[in-house]
Amino acid sequence: MRIGFALAALAATAGSPACADDGALLPDWLALHGQGTFVLQGTPGFPSPYEGQNSLAPHQRKETVDATLYAGVRPWAGGELWVNPEVDQGFGLSNTLGVAGFPSAEAYKVGKKHPYVRLQRLFFRQTIGLGSETEQVEGAQNQFAGTRRADRLVLTLGKVSVGDIFDTNRYAHDPRGDFLNWSAVDVGSFDYAADAWGYSTGAAAELYRGAWTLRFGAFNLSKVPNGETLERSFGQYQLDLELEHRHSIGGRDGAVRVTMFRNRGRFGRYDDALALAAATGAAAPDTALVRARRTRLGASVNLEQALTDTIGLFARAGVADGQIEPYDFTDIDRTGQIGLSIDGAGWGRHGDTIGVAAIVNGISQAHQRYLNAGGYGVLVGDGRLPHPGAEAIGEAYYQYKPIEALAVALDYQLVGNPGYNRDRGPASVFAIRLHGQF
Repeated sequence: MRIGFALAALAATAGSPACADDGALLPDWLALHGQGTFVLQGTPGFPSPYEGQNSLAPHQRKETVDATLYAGVRPWAGGELWVNPEVDQGFGLSNTLGVAGFPSAEAYKVGKKHPYVRLQRLFFRQTIGLGSETEQVEGAQNQFAGTRRADRLVLTLGKVSVGDIFDTNRYAHDPRGDFLNWSAVDVGSFDYAADAWGYSTGAAAELYRGAWTLRFGAFNLSKVPNGETLERSFGQYQLDLELEHRHSIGGRDGAVRVTMFRNRGRFGRYDDALALAAATGAAAPDTALVRARRTRLGASVNLEQALTDTIGLFARAGVADGQIEPYDFTDIDRTGQIGLSIDGAGWGRHGDTIGVAAIVNGISQAHQRYLNAGGYGVLVGDGRLPHPGAEAIGEAYYQYKPIEALAVALDYQLVGNPGYNRDRGPASVFAIRLHGQF
């Protein structure tokens, strides 16, 4: 059933003429785009002497399917209202558990056997020109074709993904078109506000001036960690601040972004959970029992740089407070990644892409002690952690585009020390991805 649903979604998106590039089929105040993505991912056997509640299991394969409509109206110059209903189905490996740098960002933390509909985005965006030169903008998902001022103020309000605005990277930020691993798509230590599907409600402002952009946002956290329901009145919230500088080196475009987040809500400290378990004789510590009003901070740097006409370099590094539990993303307190994206024009296949990335994720000593005592995190927890080690992940993919609207990718990941456990793994993860869009 899932494969049939996936093929139907891909056929519908890849074959629709609703949004021609010249916009002739639609009035200029209306835009329609769509996408459908199918991912089949599996892992064969790997060393696994013991398992816990949140362990990655060997010998399994899982599928995920999603189809999204991007519908927008432009009520006046610079104003845009977008709605993104989505149909989802399927499960991640081990129900999206077992690896902090999880192998598929197409796998949500909520898996279901049958297709279901979610309203993932509903937001208003206002762009205010501040003079300067005009630049051309191509029509795309959640973006109208037209022109805009290079210097501008952009205001966004509603339900979005924090990653739509912050920590973007043209080489590694789209699991439907480039890398699949969570900690390649976003910096792993960025505990961004999100429900279990990766979306939040809030507001953001972006000020573009010359080569610089300053971004600020405020978003609701989930009511409970990793939860399906968001706060509605900023009772628990996140503040994001990002400074971006665009540059040219040897005539090649690049950018550097520094991102900081501040989470405020009811979070648990690992050492408090360990102390309570020792005092009460509990079998395992639980941060849920020691949650109190706290602040958790983090920061990261994000680089993209074109090296040639066909090769791009990307790198990210980040750190967050490892004494307090992550809330809405994943169990990563520090991370680093580096990789290359290579366009197939170099061998006569313009549109095809090869991507390679190396990622190292780590956690604090307090976090290690908590997992070793039997505690469970957002995604990881083998019931014990006597021999902790950094998660070392390598990912490589080849994406083939037979036509502009359709792409087929083969992806391989090698996960060393899954869940920071040197007793388990390394695990090989294979995937095929089919993606269609208009």
